[in-house]
Amino acid sequence: MNTFDWLSHMEIPVAQRFDVLEVKFKGGRKEFFRNVNQLDLTTGDFVVCEMQSGHHVGMVSLQGELVRLQMKRKSVVVNDDLKVIHRVADEKDLERHTQTIARDLPTMYRSREIIRSLKLNMKLSDVEFQSDNSKATFYYSSEERVDFRELIKLLATEFRIRVEMRQISLRQEAGRLGGVGSCGRELCCSTWITDFKTISTSAARYQNLSLNPAKLSGQCGRLKCCLNYELETYIDALSHIPKVHAPLKTKKGNAVLQKTDIFKRIMYFSFEKDNNWYPVAAEKVKEILVLNKKGEVPETLEIMVMPEVALAEETKEAGSLSTDLESLDRKYSEANKKKKRKKNRNKPRSKSRNPSGKSGGAKE
Repeated sequence: MNTFDWLSHMEIPVAQRFDVLEVKFKGGRKEFFRNVNQLDLTTGDFVVCEMQSGHHVGMVSLQGELVRLQMKRKSVVVNDDLKVIHRVADEKDLERHTQTIARDLPTMYRSREIIRSLKLNMKLSDVEFQSDNSKATFYYSSEERVDFRELIKLLATEFRIRVEMRQISLRQEAGRLGGVGSCGRELCCSTWITDFKTISTSAARYQNLSLNPAKLSGQCGRLKCCLNYELETYIDALSHIPKVHAPLKTKKGNAVLQKTDIFKRIMYFSFEKDNNWYPVAAEKVKEILVLNKKGEVPETLEIMVMPEVALAEETKEAGSLSTDLESLDRKYSEANKKKKRKKNRNKPRSKSRNPSGKSGGAKE
C-alpha cells in the first residue's frame, strides 16, 4: 500500500511545498489533509487529523508533489473543504490510539452475535474506532439490501458511540483483511491495487486455462485479478492464429483440434481413430482452411507436421522415459542393498572353531 517517493532527494523551499499530505489509516484507507500549520513532517510520522466528528490518528504515507499527482488521479479537488492536520501525535495520543485499536476485535465479535440474533443476511468483516472514542465504522458485505436500522440502535446503546455502517465489496474486504495467494505472494488487492476492474471468464478462455472455479477464484471468492495482467498479450498473439470451428478435412480423415500453443503458433490435431497428436504450424492450418473452402482436400496432416517439433517431443518422451526407468532401477537396487545389510546384521554370529573340530575355548 506504499508509494515510492522518487522526489524525496530534492529539497524544495518551504514556501513552495505542496501543503496537502496523504495520511494512511487502518486497513489501508488513505485520505488527503491540508498542512495549514506548516508542520515539519516526514513520511511515517503519526499525526492528529480532523474528522467530521472529533479527531483521528493516522500515519503520513506521502507528501510533496506526488500527492498532487495522486489527487489528480483520484479526481480530488484542492479547496477549503479538505480537512486539516491539527498537530503531531504525542505519547498520550498514541496511547489512546492503541486503546481504541484494542476495542476493535471484541466489538466485532459482539456485533456478529447481535447480527446473528437479528437474522440479518450480512457479513461483518471489520470495525474501526476513531481515536477519540466518539465514533466507530462497521465494514460489512452483503449480496442484497439490508435494513440495519434496528442494528444501529442496539450497537449505539451497547457501545455508547456514534455508529456508521459502510458496505464494501468482497474484493475490498479481502484487501482490508490481507492474506497470501496461491502464488505464494501477498494479495495484490492488499498491496498495490487501488481500483478493481471487472473480470470475466473470457479472460481465462483466451489464455487456454481450465474453467475450474477452485483454481480461477481468489480468496474473495471472485475471479483472480491477475487474469487481466497478460490478457492483452494473449489477445495480440491469438490474432495471428486461425479460428478452427470445424474439423479439418483430409483424405486420411477429419482432424480435430486438441490443443494450441499460442506463443509458438503451433496447433495440435488428431484423427478419430488415432491417439497421436500432430503439430502443425498456424500458417499451414490457414492454407488447409482455404483448400477446404474451395472443396479441395489435402492428403494428410502428417506431411505438414513440423519435423523439429515432432523430433523434440519424441526425444523428450524418450528421455523422460529413460530417466524414469533409471531412477526406478536405482531405487530398487538401493532398497535391495539395505535389505541385505539388515539380514546380515540380524544373523547370529557362529563360534570360531579350530581345524581339529574342537571348540577353541581355554583349557581347564
